Amino acid sequence: MTIVTRALRAAALCATALTSTAVMAPAAFADGSLIIASSQVPRHLNGAVQSGIATGVPSTQIFASPLRYDENWEPQPYLAESWTVAEDGLSVTLNLVEGATFHDGQPITSEDVAFSIMTTKANHPFQSMFAPVETVETPDPNTAVIRLSQPHPALLLALSPALSPVIPKHIYGDGQDIKSHPANSAPVGSGPFLLEEFNPGESIVLKKNPNFFIENRPVLDEIIIRIIKDPSALLIAMENGEADMYPFMAGSQEIRRLEKVDTLAITDQGYAGIGPINWLAFNTKSEKLSDVRVRQAIAYAVDRDFITKALHRGVSQVQRSPIIESSPFFDASIPAYDVDLDKANALMAEAGYADGMELTVDYIPGPKEQQQSVAEYLKSQLKKIGIDVTVRAAPDFPTWAGRVSGHDFDMTMDLVFNWGDPVIGVHRTYLCSNIVQGVIWSNTQSYCNERVDEILNKAAVEMDAEARKALYAEFQQIVAQDMPVYWINATPYHTAYDTRLRNVPVGIWGTMHPMDTVSWGE
Repeated sequence: MTIVTRALRAAALCATALTSTAVMAPAAFADGSLIIASSQVPRHLNGAVQSGIATGVPSTQIFASPLRYDENWEPQPYLAESWTVAEDGLSVTLNLVEGATFHDGQPITSEDVAFSIMTTKANHPFQSMFAPVETVETPDPNTAVIRLSQPHPALLLALSPALSPVIPKHIYGDGQDIKSHPANSAPVGSGPFLLEEFNPGESIVLKKNPNFFIENRPVLDEIIIRIIKDPSALLIAMENGEADMYPFMAGSQEIRRLEKVDTLAITDQGYAGIGPINWLAFNTKSEKLSDVRVRQAIAYAVDRDFITKALHRGVSQVQRSPIIESSPFFDASIPAYDVDLDKANALMAEAGYADGMELTVDYIPGPKEQQQSVAEYLKSQLKKIGIDVTVRAAPDFPTWAGRVSGHDFDMTMDLVFNWGDPVIGVHRTYLCSNIVQGVIWSNTQSYCNERVDEILNKAAVEMDAEARKALYAEFQQIVAQDMPVYWINATPYHTAYDTRLRNVPVGIWGTMHPMDTVSWGE
């Protein structure tokens, strides 16, 4: 089947080349389909109330957003053809394109933009994203004015596809609970593709939007997301041509295996905005780990180079900061805590644990190489400084999330995203106010430092990039000293794709970006 598939596509390309002399976009395959293989299972498709890559990939094809971002972190027009930021930073005016419609033919107006922003503010897990937004005024159908209680340097980024879909008020404004609204699984958007089928846990079929507001886009006729839970089956699908693209691939065996396939290309570009960090979190309120010397001792005992080069086979990069090292806000002078067992043992003795201690470590079930393997390595490595570690498995993600969000743990492996700007994805882990029982990916470490709060609150309103960089540098130095988290590596997300694909999404949001320019070529 797969050999035939490739042959048919090649034949279609040849036929197109022979019969057409017009100047045109890269030749499309006969079916114009892009098949994306994924192991991610979305609960629904509405990115306004659901974070994560499982929802993000289809949501950004179905829904348009006010802005989009290029690979250089620069905002570009999308539903807003232009925008103005007030000199005092307390308002942003969006000038919408004229004539844009939702998939059901209803016009997109400033009322929809206002409704979407306020709905996202009230319901999205990232509470800091639109926290300063007080109101969105709609002086006319094509103008939306966002009023802020304080300057918000991350606002434009928050208005991009991965974070701010514009949803139709005439559908979602009917009084039903937005988080359980039936339209979340049958959404009407205004993006380059419209939903044809959603088979939960199996597939998502997206068809070309014939009335997309950007002329001559999208190029593809359809995008099919095939959900393949068996890792071996997913790789075979890529090798045989039954799937054309595999984003968010992080396993070294997967990466090395697909690198050998002549018809595939592999890239690690497209994940800068996501900023995924694999780390070891400490419960700073537990009796033993409340002592910073114990946390520092553990940091000195762990060898990041061994983890990235041996356990991860060289596909991941060392990460020594709460801010992803590819970010302009990363401070390269942050202490690295290079492995030093003598110093680690001295710190343990100084803390009163010369005779050792017992601790547990949890990990997210599923991504074994990034989570379980590192947890098991910790068990052997920390024994060298007198810590007897019990690796505590969880049967499923909800069990792990319940333990960690309930602060019922000593240490845990975790995977957390920066989400483009520290205000959105970093602050949540370190603010005292974000110590909330029952909420995963918040301040589950119960870490509280008033100076850190002061710095982060200043950075959240500072509009000058250099001043923000200085604030975040001080923040990184403090948390490196306090060590509520030991940052290990940047999760090595890669995308495998058919070499004949053109305009593969490698901007800051990768496949969580509208794929309206993706096409097939020879």
